[in-house]
Amino acid sequence: MNYHFITIEGNIGAGKTTLAHLLAKHFNARLVLEEFADNPFLPKFYENPGQFAFPLELFFMAERFKQLKDLIHTKDLFQSLTISDYLFNKCLLFAKVNLPDEEFRLYQRLFDIINQQITQPDMLIYLHTPVKKLQQNIKKRNRSYEQAIPDEYLFNIQETYTQYIRQHNIKTIFIDASNADFTGNEKHLQVVIDALDKDVDNGQHYFTLP
Repeated sequence: MNYHFITIEGNIGAGKTTLAHLLAKHFNARLVLEEFADNPFLPKFYENPGQFAFPLELFFMAERFKQLKDLIHTKDLFQSLTISDYLFNKCLLFAKVNLPDEEFRLYQRLFDIINQQITQPDMLIYLHTPVKKLQQNIKKRNRSYEQAIPDEYLFNIQETYTQYIRQHNIKTIFIDASNADFTGNEKHLQVVIDALDKDVDNGQHYFTLP
């Protein structure tokens, strides 16, 4: 394995956590999962985004920072690879979509201070999933507060992610996850494993699933 810290990203319902579990098991890696359920503002945000977006994003940033600082900076003698199901920079990406301009500028100042203390991944896996498939996955996992997420919101998140990846020279495995079934189809998981085994250059590297 050429990497020490791999991050999986994608839109809401893209299958990040499922893939993180499978890759961590395959590579005997330490697994870092986002603790989104602990955010008390999440259900309130979906009911009233304008009122609760700022505390929602502040809470997420604080929790992600604490988790990554505690886990990434603690060496594990038996596991040299860490796999996470979120990128710390997603704080800024979601805030850009959810916050009005003045609040976003304040949030960005706080983010820039904190981000300097975070270890950045040396590989990003991005799952690009059509909104229709995202909605199917969201309904299937049946979290009550997610069931009314509009397509437009998912489109905005998708566009924000893809713009960020294109504008930054991040080493990225870009997976077309339109038909992804990582638990039921071993060939889909093997595409990701084979991609990680290659010594790729910085920038985006596109893969499709059979």
